[in-house]
Amino acid sequence: MRKLIIFDLDGTLLNTIDDLGTAVNHALGLRGLPQHTMEEYVGMVGHGVRNLLTKALPEDKSELVDECLADFKAYYMDHIDVYTRPYAGMKEMVLRLGQEGYLLAVASNKFQAGTEKLIASLFPEIDWVAVFGNREGFPLKPDPALIEEIQGLAKQKLSEREELGATILVGDSDTDMKTAQNAGIPSVAVTWGFRTREELIEAKAEHFADSAEEVYNYIISI
Repeated sequence: MRKLIIFDLDGTLLNTIDDLGTAVNHALGLRGLPQHTMEEYVGMVGHGVRNLLTKALPEDKSELVDECLADFKAYYMDHIDVYTRPYAGMKEMVLRLGQEGYLLAVASNKFQAGTEKLIASLFPEIDWVAVFGNREGFPLKPDPALIEEIQGLAKQKLSEREELGATILVGDSDTDMKTAQNAGIPSVAVTWGFRTREELIEAKAEHFADSAEEVYNYIISI
């Protein structure tokens, strides 16, 4: 039995907020619109970049979301890892899991091109089952379809003598907790991301991790 570990990206594997916020402020600044602090952006992320731009725009400027989104993506893709780095111990922990035979995947609501570029840049050593972000025509988390698709791909990687064991979702948000609940799988909520412990408790998170080592210990206990 080989376990499948699916990681959220922003707020779980990577601290991306400064690059995200800077890119949104760039799009807003081009139009002379009010900008936001990085702390304010923490509360806006997690539901895809279109939703992020919608929240960042003044209410009376919502018609600008498409053109702002285009400018955001162009800037962000050119500056995607200026400040973005893995959280403490996460890269080493993911590498350890891979070496120990766990199947690994990424499930993010970040747009697909950005998800792929960050993983290729910061986790190039990992043999991922899938690296999925927001793809056109596919639902965002908390829809469980993404988890089910990854599980199908994981089964294809197994030999005839192997079976797919438990699937575990590691995330930092209420969206991740609801995704796991909708998919009927266990999850572990990391406490260093973009949501507070209180928000995660409200989302009915059952297991918490304050460090990468605690994530690893939970995974091997299942």
